[in-house]
Amino acid sequence: MADTTTSSGGNCVDKLKSYVKTQKGFILAGEILLSFIIIICYAASVYAGYSALAICEMIFAIVFFVVFMMGLDKQFQLVNWMWSDLFRAGIGAVLYLITSLICVIGGSGDGARIAGGVFGLIAGLLFAYDTYTIFLQIKGTRQHTAASTDDRV
Repeated sequence: MADTTTSSGGNCVDKLKSYVKTQKGFILAGEILLSFIIIICYAASVYAGYSALAICEMIFAIVFFVVFMMGLDKQFQLVNWMWSDLFRAGIGAVLYLITSLICVIGGSGDGARIAGGVFGLIAGLLFAYDTYTIFLQIKGTRQHTAASTDDRV
């Protein structure tokens, strides 16, 4: 018989707490937090258009956080979640580094834009580290198959 004393909300909170303690969960939580800080900085800036990148990257990081936390990557095998996460993190790293350098270099007189650029550089490095760790996982799980040496093919 099913245990009815635990609620599904507590189960989700327990999954959240245990997933944040993993390396991937910690990295994704850091990406979400940094993106939120960047959104605040760019929203306070004169050039608020740069916040679109931070909003998109935060939403993508939240989606992948929920997918990996709930184990949906093992249920929905149609999508290759590792490669999708690699592309998300790689594109995020490149775009954050480019926009952050633009904001830091051209942000004279706009402190919020410079602060957003500095946090963006940190986020770009975190996304790049995430890309590197995902690449190592993909490289480690790739199976090498030997070529057939049978002449009767």
